[in-house]
Amino acid sequence: MSRKAISVPRRVFVTSALTALALLAVPAIPAARTTPVVAATPSVTADPLPSWAPGKARQAIIIFVKAVSRPGHDFVPPEERIAVFDNDGTLWAEQPMYFQLVFALDRVGQLVQANPALRDKPAFAAMADRDMAAIARLSETELMTAALATQAGLAPEEYQAIVRTWLAQARHPRFKVAYPSLVYQPQLELLAYLRANGFKTYIVSGGEVQFMRAFAQEVYGIPPEQVIGTSQKAEYELRAGRGVVLAQPEMNSLDDGPGKPVNIALHIGRRPLVAVGNSDGDQQMLEYASTPERRGLQILIHHDDAEREYAYDRQSKIGKLDTALDEADVRGWVVVSMKNDWKMVFSSSGDAAK
Repeated sequence: MSRKAISVPRRVFVTSALTALALLAVPAIPAARTTPVVAATPSVTADPLPSWAPGKARQAIIIFVKAVSRPGHDFVPPEERIAVFDNDGTLWAEQPMYFQLVFALDRVGQLVQANPALRDKPAFAAMADRDMAAIARLSETELMTAALATQAGLAPEEYQAIVRTWLAQARHPRFKVAYPSLVYQPQLELLAYLRANGFKTYIVSGGEVQFMRAFAQEVYGIPPEQVIGTSQKAEYELRAGRGVVLAQPEMNSLDDGPGKPVNIALHIGRRPLVAVGNSDGDQQMLEYASTPERRGLQILIHHDDAEREYAYDRQSKIGKLDTALDEADVRGWVVVSMKNDWKMVFSSSGDAAK
């Protein structure tokens, strides 16, 4: 996921009484665990990558995994086998807009419905009405303030329950399926293959961390403690004898571009052996996984399949792949053609586009 770094003055994040009332007016959805909307990561079969077409990309993956997991010159101890994956555009689709942005539009609509006075704020009114022309005129500060309000005042469990409910009900505008149905089957196989060979798999994404933790375990087999993303600041409170951590309407860390290696060093404490992304926002993460001391694997997913998914790269406003694609040629990174290297795209029965 590639986003322009956001610089927002601290003062704009001070919670207004109006926003606080709106958040309190929205009934919290119980935090009970819901039935997974997508089957868990598949088990490894005799063919570990059945949805990958024969070719250089598939061959590079298998050769690398065998080299680092078996005794020999390139062997890497299991504790150092770290694999990091971007999420949007790498593990599931991201067009025509980031799925979390669609969620934010729906969530802001709920806030405005609960408290119509929020319409006095241009960002809330534009997002609630899905007025894309008005949204385009908003400043980054206005957009970010509204987006942060979708989680502010909620504990992670409360927010994640809201996300799970939305994921079960919302439908993609083109494919008419639930968003988790647009997970890439070849990537589920790659995750399973790496784990079967002693790798610990992480998500390192520009998406908001609590949003992704709502589904990462069920969809990818990646537990919440192995999900790193953009985060909001939070505060601790004791409520009726129970400790809770509540999100605040202020950015804590933007996990995109150079922020990804920083957060990997902070939260994982080891340099990745495998890094997989799809955009310029992942470039620094792949650079960080490239070292002369040991063999590594860096992968870029190239969206070049307009029929089964979408075709975009250098000129796209969502998931732009430009400078990272150039660097892939220089550094020898593996560029995966969605059209040529994947026999199927989505994890649901048959490709969703058919």
